[in-house]
Amino acid sequence: MTIIAFNRYWVVRWPWVCVNFLAVLLLLGLSLWQWQRAQEKYQTLERIADWKKLGAANVFSLLATSADNRDGVYMEFSGRWLAPAVWLLDNRLVNGRAGYDVLIAVKDTSSPETTPAILLNLGWVAAPASRASLPVIEVPPVLTVQGIFRTRTKGVLLGTNIENNDHWPIRIQQVDSSLLSNAIDTSLVPGVVYQEKNSPFVIHYRPVMLPPERHKAYALQWFLLALAVVVVALAASGGKKIQEPQQ
Repeated sequence: MTIIAFNRYWVVRWPWVCVNFLAVLLLLGLSLWQWQRAQEKYQTLERIADWKKLGAANVFSLLATSADNRDGVYMEFSGRWLAPAVWLLDNRLVNGRAGYDVLIAVKDTSSPETTPAILLNLGWVAAPASRASLPVIEVPPVLTVQGIFRTRTKGVLLGTNIENNDHWPIRIQQVDSSLLSNAIDTSLVPGVVYQEKNSPFVIHYRPVMLPPERHKAYALQWFLLALAVVVVALAASGGKKIQEPQQ
């Protein structure tokens, strides 16, 4: 099919038009998704900064905050480790090395004994050479908790979450407060505090893995690819200019 527009002949092949239309929609969708991810990262960083300005919270004051607004709360309190419970979060890579994140349950020593415990991520420890072995974990009975409380803790689960071991530490695939609380017969606040300092393990947690600027760069990249598809499609379908009749 040939049409005339902008003083040119244009060859329209409908299968080719449909393919290009779908490609442009896909690329624009990816651009929009990356842009939205950038905005989410900005909001997360702003929320954490706002909570830090309000000062540190303990477990009692955290529970006084509605569950929907707890993400990003900065916490600092004296915690008592509920020994001997230690969970090792599997498949953590730091500087290219495989290992585990060390999680424990702690009670706020300044709060009533009936206050639920909270999960504390102390950081990373390298995995032994053999998968059958687990690292030896030493945790002080009382420690100062200083870190950010996050409510989104579950990732992709492949296989069984909690290994059925007869001894501590226990290897897990994802953090599920309701399941982990069964192992210690103590209720846990849904979420995890990520220790920021004073830990015997390697602290590597970042509130956002990729900065917002990186997502915006990806959004621009996908948009330019969509524009390139349009330009190439127009160039491929463009024909000769219409010759003006000679007088």
